[in-house]
Amino acid sequence: MRLAALPRPARIWRVVSRAVGDVLPKGLYARSLIIIIAPVVLLQSVIAYTFMERHWQLVTRRLSAAVTADVAALIDIYESYPQDKDSETLTRIANDRLNLDVDILKGAKLPPAGPRPFFSILDEALSDEIRRQIHRPYWIDTVGRSSLIEIRVSIPDGVMRVTARRSMAYASNSHIFLLWMSGSSLVLLGVAILFLRNQIKPILRLAAVAESFGKGREIEFRPRGAREVRQAGHAFIEMKRRIERAMEQRTTMLNGVSHDLRTIITRFKLSLALVEQTPEVEDLQRDVDEMSRMLEAYLAFARGDSGEVAVPTDMRALLEDLRTDVERLGAHVEAVEMEDHPHVTLRPDAIRRCLFNLAANAARYGETVAIVGRREARAFLVSIDDDGPGIAPDQREEVFKPFVRLDDARQDAGGSGLGLSIARDIARAHGGDVSLHDSPLGGLRATVRIPA
Repeated sequence: MRLAALPRPARIWRVVSRAVGDVLPKGLYARSLIIIIAPVVLLQSVIAYTFMERHWQLVTRRLSAAVTADVAALIDIYESYPQDKDSETLTRIANDRLNLDVDILKGAKLPPAGPRPFFSILDEALSDEIRRQIHRPYWIDTVGRSSLIEIRVSIPDGVMRVTARRSMAYASNSHIFLLWMSGSSLVLLGVAILFLRNQIKPILRLAAVAESFGKGREIEFRPRGAREVRQAGHAFIEMKRRIERAMEQRTTMLNGVSHDLRTIITRFKLSLALVEQTPEVEDLQRDVDEMSRMLEAYLAFARGDSGEVAVPTDMRALLEDLRTDVERLGAHVEAVEMEDHPHVTLRPDAIRRCLFNLAANAARYGETVAIVGRREARAFLVSIDDDGPGIAPDQREEVFKPFVRLDDARQDAGGSGLGLSIARDIARAHGGDVSLHDSPLGGLRATVRIPA
């Protein structure tokens, strides 16, 4: 269904889900980590917020209220008992009973207000309590000395300065709870990540083995991991055995058929060799030779070169051999270019046949051929260019179909029409592909991509 045809809420949900999907990682391991970490982080955030909002802030406000009440009581005592002229008794009572250090600064004024801390529960709570209980101009310092707080309140003849320990107005040990909570969460997440990694490894191993099997490479594999992963591994092994058994049976059958047909064709050739060589007999001999070539092409297409083992292959040497084969066909090979001497794991005979089919078509329809090999991020590319008539863009996929022969198509002239089909099947059996493009030489470019 088109996006415009959906209801507005559905369109919004579809757009949001696509945006989230583009941001989220694509790997199973990363997504599993998010599934584990996201709920833990969310839970810890809710707990930390609740603790900060309810416990930490509540305790701090109550402690600040108690300290403010003591300061208010000291101010009342100072103003109610003027006979204590030097405030010695007031200072002694505050120090011995309230653990407060009090100084009367006669004639002094409050300092100018400084910048408030960005985040300080103590500063906010203490200011609120002083405004609520004392109702006088004040000045506080909660950050100047880390272990102390200073409160200055305006009195009629000066300023009363009160110094208290920070712990008297602030729940200073609450951060221990947060540290324990965060530390335990990190330990649990670390253990979970280790176990998750061990569970993801068998899945990644199974994916790598399946990809290698699709490229024609053999990797030793034994199912491991959870029960479901082992079941998938055993199912893959059984599927691999069935495919190999079916390919082996097909190859055996084709070998038998080819042997019988070759015997009959050989009889034809011997019979024609014994009769008098007339123009009609020569035509029959050419027909028998053509029949033999078509038979070999059909069998090669059906067989698919599946019995060959993939080995590390020097691509420069392989392309030099291809150059020699193309020059034998009478074409001029302009260049064989390659940046270095890369080794790619592949089935050399199959790839040689794939490239030869493409190069032979280039030599048949053009006079000049250029062969270029280069490595990309995860693949090795071979480009074969010619200066022939080329193929129309709308027919370039059509020519890869078996037995399709267009007027200007790059199929075997007078043959079976399987040259490009065999080339693409070989490339795809390696996990790659063959594509056709316009050539810088004016003709056609055939590009073979092989995973490296």
